[in-house]
Amino acid sequence: MTVLRDYAAAVTQPALVGGAPPYDEVVAPDGSLRPAWKGLAEIAVGLTDADLRRVQAEIGRFLTDDGVTYARPGRSQGRWRLDPVPLVLDASSWSPIEVGLAQRAELLNAVLVDLYGEQRLLRERIVPAPVVFGHSGYTRVVARPDAIDPRPLVLAATDLGRDADGQWRVLADRAQAPSGIGYAMENRRVISRVLPELYREAGLHRMEPYFWALRSALIQSAQGDLADPRVVVLSPGTHSETAYDQAFIASTLGFPLVEGSDLVVRDGWVYLRAPGRLEKVDVILRRVDAAWSDPLELRGDSQLGVAGLVEAVRRGRVRVVNGLGAGVLENPGLMPYLPAACEALLGEPLRLASAPTWWCGDPAGLDVVLDRLGEIGEGLIVRPIDGPAEVLLDLSVDEVRQRILAAPYRFVGQDRLTLSQTPVWSRGQTRPTPVTLRTFTLRYGSAYRPLVGGLANGWDDARSPTSMDVWVLKSDPTDPDQGLSGVLPMTAARSVPTTVPRVLEGMFWFGRYAERVEDLLRLVLAAHALADDFRARPRSTGGASLAVLMDAVHRLAGPSPYVDGDLDADFRSVLLDPRRIGGVDHGLDGLRDALRGVRDQLSSDTWRAFGTTDRAADALEANPHSHQVAESAGRMLTGILSLQGVTASMIRDAGWHAIGLGRALERALQVAHLLAATTTERRGIDVDREVLNAVLASAESAVTHRRRYRGYVRPTGVLELLLMDPANPRSVTFALAEARTHLAALPGSTGSSRPERLLEDLVAELGSVDVAELVTIGGVERPNLVRFLDHFLVAIGRLADAVAEVHFASGPAPRPFGGGAG
Repeated sequence: MTVLRDYAAAVTQPALVGGAPPYDEVVAPDGSLRPAWKGLAEIAVGLTDADLRRVQAEIGRFLTDDGVTYARPGRSQGRWRLDPVPLVLDASSWSPIEVGLAQRAELLNAVLVDLYGEQRLLRERIVPAPVVFGHSGYTRVVARPDAIDPRPLVLAATDLGRDADGQWRVLADRAQAPSGIGYAMENRRVISRVLPELYREAGLHRMEPYFWALRSALIQSAQGDLADPRVVVLSPGTHSETAYDQAFIASTLGFPLVEGSDLVVRDGWVYLRAPGRLEKVDVILRRVDAAWSDPLELRGDSQLGVAGLVEAVRRGRVRVVNGLGAGVLENPGLMPYLPAACEALLGEPLRLASAPTWWCGDPAGLDVVLDRLGEIGEGLIVRPIDGPAEVLLDLSVDEVRQRILAAPYRFVGQDRLTLSQTPVWSRGQTRPTPVTLRTFTLRYGSAYRPLVGGLANGWDDARSPTSMDVWVLKSDPTDPDQGLSGVLPMTAARSVPTTVPRVLEGMFWFGRYAERVEDLLRLVLAAHALADDFRARPRSTGGASLAVLMDAVHRLAGPSPYVDGDLDADFRSVLLDPRRIGGVDHGLDGLRDALRGVRDQLSSDTWRAFGTTDRAADALEANPHSHQVAESAGRMLTGILSLQGVTASMIRDAGWHAIGLGRALERALQVAHLLAATTTERRGIDVDREVLNAVLASAESAVTHRRRYRGYVRPTGVLELLLMDPANPRSVTFALAEARTHLAALPGSTGSSRPERLLEDLVAELGSVDVAELVTIGGVERPNLVRFLDHFLVAIGRLADAVAEVHFASGPAPRPFGGGAG
């Protein structure tokens, strides 16, 4: 038996409990495949458990390599979950959904215009005023009829569920900052790679044209007739739940991904903080909730928004997508009144019905909800009009009743639909799971156009859904993808990319963390090689050399938490322990954070490095043997080295120079630390030789030294190669020369700025050093070398601080206008 045959046999078994069975998206009641799946049957029916197990592993690898993450509310970023089985709909099934979504977006736009303008719906009591004014999404500061935006809703998302009768119903509207379209595109990319035969056979609508249309729509949203409007994507930052989605949109559309601190309002205009200048912004694709968008007129404790943004919107000097008041449309209390609103504003019946919903501010609705409170968690959902249902889950029925009666207008009740089911591959088997569908609708030209497809979620675990690709099949292979035979004209003018100071800082730390992790991994490999031979002979020459190398490891990665001298445990801790400040895992976390903040600036290949390092870490955790330390460290090093190839292909802009500057300064710092830990004392000829050979290996200079000095290893030759040699890419002199080139190319450099002066002083001091004097012995130490390295480490730290002050600071950190923190 194959997967689909097993599934079909299971779902067509007679129900053991009463009630109608849920609608199945794949299998009809008679056990045959639904029309959408019949054309795929030849390939799909042949899929076995082994095939899906392989596909699931490939999906996990691709998602890791692409750096796809998602954070459930209140949790840290985790891996995105994607099921290998798509939700498949044929053209005839999709057509009524598409018409209904277009009408619903048009209605929601009309409702938005009315609520912030004429307010006919409220005046004629089609919609009760308390349901609107009692919702936190109603933004009063933009409710001015003389300044109303006629097109406040550009992109909407709608969550749908199919009931037991097979009818699609609206579960929720998303208009505040609708997310998920980037995840939908990523799902398509991955599934097309892991199931290529099924994907090619399907003949479905490609998604790329919709993104072209989205880009065009945002450019066309600019106020006035601008030749080259500047569009930015405003993000809450890297810790946002959907940070990946925001960065994907910005990168795909070619717009800067910015945070509130990157923007400033001057004289009613919004500007992007470019190094040394301000550049006007015309359109903001908003991913920050309205309440947090302007600390002057909205939440004073917000540090996510832009002070003065509301005034700029009122003056019509910037277009915010979606409009700042759009959050009121997410109010489930509006749902009972949308059919009447549709008749009033559009003059036609509402095509897509919502799940049955009752607003408790209406006496009749209150009675229904109170009578059914015993069904909470089964047949009824009770929730605040502007909050999640989860806030009531742990309360008793009496406590919920008291909450509702204290403020009835604040609550709604909604039927919990028996959602349709679809197969999900979970825990080694395929089983039916309730499914919802998030759809997206764009105002493109003069009409709303739904995305042909979307983002499906299988709710096998209510708190951790699994996403699915959505395949909408074409009725004719010649149909244009997304129904778009062309895209509205976009500006052909060449725009000059701007790199804001925050992005430059992220790039700088990208370079620093990449170099830091690389150098530590090389040192770990050199030390582990000695450990393999001499860990059992601590009094031997090799044992003494190993102790020196471990001191160097501890200098860079922090002291060992193991007092018993367990070397393998120490190495594993250096590689895997996130609490070990300076260790490899800590450095990789810092590198991830830096890259997340500049994801839109970088190739997707960047994240493959982490796929390699993560798999190496998993292998080390799973394998207790000592040899796995070197094996995993080597694989991690391979992953980090791949970042060199990514940056080599970058355009030579300010961001690339910031990466190079960070890498160069960090390399000089790491080499100095390595030399300070290994060469400042005399330990005997044999030990010194062993240590110096390990130092050369960890600094990737052993071959050069061997060719130059024919195997004659002495401190003088090592210091000349690692400190003074201008032709050795691993030397301090070479690193400072690279730093000088990159620093001079940064926009804020003048030739006489403080970082440039400090760097020139360092270069001059290094150039005046006499290596013969550095290696002079004074007792067991080399005091001249100790003094020089101590001074150099302080100076390089001072230089890095000066770079941050001059090139990365964009003004004082935002302070809340009210109490609390944003």
